[in-house]
Amino acid sequence: MKAGFVNIFGKPNAGKSTLLNALMDEKLAIVSHKVQTTRHRIKGILTEKDYQVIISDTPGIIEPQYKLHEKMMQAVKSALEDADLALLLVDVKDNWEECDAIFSALKLKVPAMVVVNKIDLVAPEKAQEAVDFFSAKPYCKKVITVSALSGINKKKFLDACLSFLPEGEPFYDGDDISDLNTRFFTGELIREQIYRLAQDEIPYHTAIHIREYQEKTSLVKIVADIVVQRETQKAILIGDKGSMIKRIGTDARKAIEEFIGQKVFLELFVKVKPKWRENELHLKEYGY
Repeated sequence: MKAGFVNIFGKPNAGKSTLLNALMDEKLAIVSHKVQTTRHRIKGILTEKDYQVIISDTPGIIEPQYKLHEKMMQAVKSALEDADLALLLVDVKDNWEECDAIFSALKLKVPAMVVVNKIDLVAPEKAQEAVDFFSAKPYCKKVITVSALSGINKKKFLDACLSFLPEGEPFYDGDDISDLNTRFFTGELIREQIYRLAQDEIPYHTAIHIREYQEKTSLVKIVADIVVQRETQKAILIGDKGSMIKRIGTDARKAIEEFIGQKVFLELFVKVKPKWRENELHLKEYGY
């Protein structure tokens, strides 16, 4: 039996969340074209009779601007500490020298596999150049190319990972697919709709606080606050005659119903908490 932690690192928007979802065949991490969508470390647990692979999506590596960013980078640090294998994800169209500098700065103590992503967007020669570039780096034990969005060869990918993992007993029950609870994923699915529907900087100023999660006989009742920093942001999220909050609520409810397989009654409120991203108590309350 092989069991170990395979943790994904990379710049924002490299496709870390898409890769996790593709490997899990399950939407565990929300995705958006906007950078810094992932704020937590999200573990997916893959269990078969001869292995258990715990795959972690982590926030994109950035220079922290405020306390929320610091919390996000702490999630990266914790993933560095327990990794058995680091997956260093690179968008093939990104600046490879910058990625190399970030990966070198991680000072990895475990084997690393560089995953060159989005190869469907470039010519084969360009993908091969990326393979050659990273293969020469001292931290890199192997390079693999994928297109996480259009589908990956899951068996080939996992076999490559397993070759670096130790033998051992599983860490989690075989039925678990994540160490996070349903409340967490509910909040993330609401936040995903804000990233999808709200423009510009609004998503970065919002947090979700699940105030109530009640499983009743016929449905699940969820009451959640969307927390923003300013009254102007609240007005945008509510929209003209409540049009925006209604769209967010409808789309989030459908996504949550699909995720948990039950009918959902979802009630959303928008609350203003100035500078919540810098407030230790607020950050703790919202799960950071």
